[in-house]
Amino acid sequence: MREIRLHDTRRGEVVALEPRTPGEVGIYACGPTVYARIHIGNARPFVVYSLLKRFLEHEGLQVTFVSNITDVNDKIYDAAARARPPVPSAQLAREMAAAYVADTDRLGLGRPDHEPLAGETIGPIIDLIDALIERGSAYAAEGDVYFRVRTDPRYGELSHRAVDDMDQGEGLEGAARKEDPLDFALWKAQKPGEDTAWDASWGRGRPGWHIECSAMAEELLGVGFDIHGGGNDLVFPHHENEAAQTRMGRGAELARIWMHNGMLQLSGEKMAKSVGNITPLGEALDTWGRDALVLFFSTGHYHQPLQFSDETLAQAQASVRRIRDAGRRLRSGDSPADLEPLRERFFDALADDFNTPRALAALYEWIGEANKREGVGDAHAREMLAVLGLENLLDAGAGEQPDEQARALLDAREAARAARDWAEADRLRDALVALGWEVRDSAAGPELVRR
Repeated sequence: MREIRLHDTRRGEVVALEPRTPGEVGIYACGPTVYARIHIGNARPFVVYSLLKRFLEHEGLQVTFVSNITDVNDKIYDAAARARPPVPSAQLAREMAAAYVADTDRLGLGRPDHEPLAGETIGPIIDLIDALIERGSAYAAEGDVYFRVRTDPRYGELSHRAVDDMDQGEGLEGAARKEDPLDFALWKAQKPGEDTAWDASWGRGRPGWHIECSAMAEELLGVGFDIHGGGNDLVFPHHENEAAQTRMGRGAELARIWMHNGMLQLSGEKMAKSVGNITPLGEALDTWGRDALVLFFSTGHYHQPLQFSDETLAQAQASVRRIRDAGRRLRSGDSPADLEPLRERFFDALADDFNTPRALAALYEWIGEANKREGVGDAHAREMLAVLGLENLLDAGAGEQPDEQARALLDAREAARAARDWAEADRLRDALVALGWEVRDSAAGPELVRR
């Protein structure tokens, strides 16, 4: 097995993946807060960590991938109250969670092994808060519970910030009840209009955002699991607080590697509901298709921002067509031994901080070499594409032959071209497109391939 290296945000460098349990890897990636349908930017972590799981499994590791769904949150209460007519917050969360699953199912990458709901993890959440109170790292105040930030000497280690420079983003909420403005909420007392709450020894209410993920990750993967993932917009305060809670409540680190993907950008600006520059995932799938979207996410290194535009998606569509075309010329079976170095370059690139752009370059070079030959076996291409979630491209249109009508239109087009009647040739080409066929001119003559 190759040595696999990933960028660890806490250490600020690429480090070797050294599984807690040899041969096994646990991944936890923060999922969505389900108050509205997700946008294409929300899909990036889903794709990145789904593909990372595929690669690690290819390398012989047994992977458990957990991605939560936050179904208890201020944003859900607010969105439910603003709905016309207003709806119960639990109903909105259920509907949006189902929409999230339906939208991401269309990506064709399978589901995480576990998708815990915060609302179904209240017991473990309360247990962790109890442990923090017992250790002196948390305190109850008028039904709220807050984390004492200054009790953690390593606070700020993940985000590389000085403690006094940190603003939890909680505004004035609870300010009068906090011992220190830096402290953040672990539990929030039920407020008027909040229709979902649970009982705890310190009062009826519901958990804060950060404690939910610490408890869900521990419940399914234990403390000290291998990879904690998420968008780099979560480094502070969310992941910093997750790390602190577990460190002080359990006396151990939550995760060994903190891996963060960059944001999707539109015109150089982060895509976000708060900015208003979002494209819903379902709409993007309708417009560009599943294959182009999945390939698009691999065109940029996961750690860097990725530009979402008509141009970048059109390029991804063109690459999909190129792979499909190559697949039609490949035969089933072993690939030539002299193409093995390109296969190795592909997987070496993924082992080096999951460098999908470099891996794609090796794949395209392999395709270019295969296109120069006849009867090349598809084993290498199928293996590489499977890790990228695109193995279906080799099967697109395989064995499908044009019907009599399509062949007659192709013959008529060739006759028009021979007569230099270019307008008629174009009309016949468009008629073939309407039937779902595309004309490809090759040295052996024109052929029809399914669009």
